[in-house]
Amino acid sequence: MHFSSRTGWNTEESDLARAHRLRLQAGLPIADLTASNPTRCGFAYPPDLLNALADPRALDYDPQPKGLLAARKAVCAYYAAHNLALDPEQIILTTSTSEAYSFLFRLLCDPGSEILVPQPGYPLFDFLAALDDVRFNAAPLVYENGWQIDFAALRRAITPATCAIVLVHPNNPTGHFTKPWESAELARFCREFDLSLIVDEVFLDYALDTAAASFASGLPEVPVFVVSGLSKIAGLPQMKSAWIVVTGPEQNRILARLEIIADTFLSMNAAVQWAMTSWLEGRAMIQEQIRNRVASNLAALDRRLTAVPGVQRLVLEGGWYAVLRVPALQPDEQTAFALLDRGVWLHPGYFFGTPKSGWLVLSLLAPTPEFSNGLGILIDYFGTNQPGYICAR
Repeated sequence: MHFSSRTGWNTEESDLARAHRLRLQAGLPIADLTASNPTRCGFAYPPDLLNALADPRALDYDPQPKGLLAARKAVCAYYAAHNLALDPEQIILTTSTSEAYSFLFRLLCDPGSEILVPQPGYPLFDFLAALDDVRFNAAPLVYENGWQIDFAALRRAITPATCAIVLVHPNNPTGHFTKPWESAELARFCREFDLSLIVDEVFLDYALDTAAASFASGLPEVPVFVVSGLSKIAGLPQMKSAWIVVTGPEQNRILARLEIIADTFLSMNAAVQWAMTSWLEGRAMIQEQIRNRVASNLAALDRRLTAVPGVQRLVLEGGWYAVLRVPALQPDEQTAFALLDRGVWLHPGYFFGTPKSGWLVLSLLAPTPEFSNGLGILIDYFGTNQPGYICAR
């Protein structure tokens, strides 16, 4: 049987994933410090939340390529709370940010085009790029008293095939918010090389200190496409509701082409669109719980890490992940194996594009008792095995 080369992935289960599955099947305890699904982290949702899906207007099939006007107005109201005035005509609804990326890659890229992506970053991008016949070039973020965009590395990664930069604001998993000086430099960079900017803001509402500005305000003379959705904003990943905000020059031409792409699929279902107003208006309840959980778990992490000075929690400005620098004495996968054997599950940093030794990534979303249990195992492991903690497998 012939398969497309774009799906020529290695689909075999990794050794680490197999070990995790077998431990689960054996009924052995695991403190999951990879948890990223808010619906399974013990948060309280309004008991009437699903009532919004029963709106009788959803019985009428009214195909609107950009999405129903009521839903797009709800998105505008969300941005108004961020002090941004948007026109509903700037918004295209999609079922997910993944679909939003796919629409934008089809809008901006020809087969073989390249997209620049700062790393560490979300590993899903590689699969999305392959499915849309584009390539990703990684440009590393640098860390010095906090994460920064390395514009020299970004410049070195440019080729004649480069057509856009994907930026996650705040970054997943580093939690780096793009600073005003970085935004200004990005605008100059995009103008110089005639690039578009795709900005993923799903974690925008989860700043640790002060609220950060949305890129939906645009950059001077640069096409900026902001993607976001209810997965993080309202803690509803299962509802498959997201959007693209179009800003910058040539909006009419851009929106005309995007509308045809969206019209080709008409993927948003009516019930979810009619429910979006209610869910966005009620987002404060879940957001407050998530912020409190993240703050509590982060404080516990920092407090406990004082017992193992060889492990450093890197500066985090937003989101719900923490990046740890650990002694680079063995591949991080081996460290993950050793911790799994002890009953805690977390990510080796290379999942997100870090070097293969010296980095671990953990979620701050887990219920506090589970997080505390996993953290205790983590601290004990590094405290016991420092400075030479190699645990062969």
